[in-house]
Amino acid sequence: MKLKYVIYIFLTGVFFSCSIGKNYQRPNLDLPGTFRNNALVEMEKDTVIHPPHGFFRNIGLLALLDTAFLRNSDLLVAVKNIESAAWSLKAAKLDFFPEINARLNGTYNRASENSAIGQTGQELSSEDYNLSAALTWDVDIWGKIRRGKEEAVSNYLQTSEARKAVQTKLVFDIAQGYYNLLMLDEQLDIAVRSRELTDSTLFIVRLQYEVNDANLLGIKQIEAQLQQNNLLISQIEQSIFAQENALSLLCGNYAGHIERSWDKEDEFHKIPPEGYPASVLIARPDIRAAELALRAANARVGIAQASMFPALNISLTGGLNSLTTSDWFSTPASLFGTVAGGLVQPVFNRGRLKANYEQAKIEREKAVVNFRQKVLEGYSQVSDALQNRMENENQYTFALKREEALEEGVRSANIMFKAGVANYLDVISVQSNYLQARLETTRLYTNKALSNVEVYYSLGGGWE
Repeated sequence: MKLKYVIYIFLTGVFFSCSIGKNYQRPNLDLPGTFRNNALVEMEKDTVIHPPHGFFRNIGLLALLDTAFLRNSDLLVAVKNIESAAWSLKAAKLDFFPEINARLNGTYNRASENSAIGQTGQELSSEDYNLSAALTWDVDIWGKIRRGKEEAVSNYLQTSEARKAVQTKLVFDIAQGYYNLLMLDEQLDIAVRSRELTDSTLFIVRLQYEVNDANLLGIKQIEAQLQQNNLLISQIEQSIFAQENALSLLCGNYAGHIERSWDKEDEFHKIPPEGYPASVLIARPDIRAAELALRAANARVGIAQASMFPALNISLTGGLNSLTTSDWFSTPASLFGTVAGGLVQPVFNRGRLKANYEQAKIEREKAVVNFRQKVLEGYSQVSDALQNRMENENQYTFALKREEALEEGVRSANIMFKAGVANYLDVISVQSNYLQARLETTRLYTNKALSNVEVYYSLGGGWE
C-alpha cells in the first residue's frame, strides 16, 4: 500500500514538473522604427494596409479578384494544404489521450489421440472465448507530446500564412496584368489616332504632289510612317490578346475577353504620405510563415531531446474470458484484468538520438537565419516600393509636361505646314515625337498605378 502511494506521488510530480526544451522566443531583430527615407509613424488603424476590397476600388479589378479567389489553382491547392494540416493537428491533439482497442477472440483446439493428452484419456477438444479492451497510455513525462502538438500547431498556422502569401501574390499578378491591359488599351487608342493624323497628312501631301508643291519622296516617307503606325497597332493588339489570356488563366477561366474600365481619379485607398511604421512587416504572410517555421523547429528540438529520456508506458487490459460460450457472461467468475507499467530508457541507440538532437538544434539555427533574412528582404522591398511610388509620381509629372509641349508643337507644325511655312519632314518629326511622348506618358501613368500595387504587395496584403 505504501509503495502504491510512493509511485503515485512520484508520477504526479514528474508529470506536472518536467518539461524538456525551451519555450519559443522571437529572436532580436533590431528592426528600425521606420522604412528608409520615411518619417517615423505611429501605428494607427488608418496606417495599416487594407485587404484587396479595402485597398483597390476599380470595380473590374475587384470582380477579377473575386473570381480568382474561387478558381485559381494555386490558391485551391493552398486551401487543401490547410485542410491536411488541420487533420495533422487533430491527430497531434489526440496523442495526449490513451489508446483503447477492443478485441474479440475465439479459439478451438483438438489434440491428437496419439498425443500425451490423448493417451491419458482426457478430452481431446477445447474451446476458449475472450472479449477484452486494452488501454495503453504513453505518459508525457518530458513534454514530448506537448512539443509535438506545438509543432503541429505551427505547421497548421504556417499553411494558413502560405495561403495568404499565395493570395497576395495572386492579387499582385492580377492587378499588374489588369493595369497593363488598361495601358495597352490607351496605347492602342493613341496609335489609332496617330494613324488617323498621319493618314490626314498623307492626304494633304498627295494633293500638294498633284499641283507640284510636294515630291514623291515626301509621299513615300509619310506612307512609311503610316505603315509604322499599322505595325505598332498590330503589336499592341497582339499584346492585348496575350494579356487577356494570361488574366483568364490566373482567374481559373478559359481564355477570353476581360471586362475593364479605368477610373483615374479614385483607383486606390490613399497611402499615407509619410509611409508606414516598419513594425507592420511582422504581419507579412511570408515573414509570419518563416517565424512559424522557426517555432516548429524549436518544438522539434524539444521532441528530439525528450527522446533521449526514459518513456513511461501504462497499459490496462480487462474483459471476459470463458472456456464455453454459456459461461461467457457469468460474472464475476469470467472477469479478468491486467495492469502494467514500465519505463524504457534508450541505451545502445542513445548516440543516434543524440545526433538527432544536435541536428534539430542546427535546423533551428537555420530557421532563425531564414526568419531574419525574410525580415531584411521585406524591409528592403517596402522601402523600394515607397521610393518607387514617389519617383513614379515625379516621372509622370515630367512626362505629362513634355507631352503637353509636344502637343502644342504638333498644332503649330500643322498650321505652318498648311500655310506652306513648314515642310512635311517637320510635320513627320513632330508627330513621331508626340506619339512616343504619349505612349511614354501612358506607360508612366501605369507605372504610377502599379507602384501602389507594389506597396500593397510588399506590405503583405493586409490579411487578418
